[in-house]
Amino acid sequence: MKEDIFKKIEPNEALKKAAEKYKKGKDMSKLNQIKIPVDIESYNWKLVRESDGLTKESKEVLWLEFNEDSTFKSKHSEPAVGRSLLMSPFNQFFTWQTTTVTEIVEEREDYIKFKTQNSNYELFKL
Repeated sequence: MKEDIFKKIEPNEALKKAAEKYKKGKDMSKLNQIKIPVDIESYNWKLVRESDGLTKESKEVLWLEFNEDSTFKSKHSEPAVGRSLLMSPFNQFFTWQTTTVTEIVEEREDYIKFKTQNSNYELFKL
């Protein structure tokens, strides 16, 4: 019985045809493949969390303002105390959102250092 395990396996016709297609460079897959579009553009913003060095990058940023009941109030292009940073893309797959800004420590044209309710961040324009 042990001899049966070590017998040479002869390839069947389907396997031979598949091997020939592979050798010729033809696609062997008959599956429908879903193509996901990828934006290869470079990032314009880099956010670094001070406590652990967590780094997030995005093409764009927005500053969101919320009502007292935590519902959306408005969006802004400039940071301010009471706003949260949102990093693109601006849909349910956003890169990162901070809690509300409590203090702006330093602000320049290409840099802002700020504190939120639970972290300290640096945001760089690349």
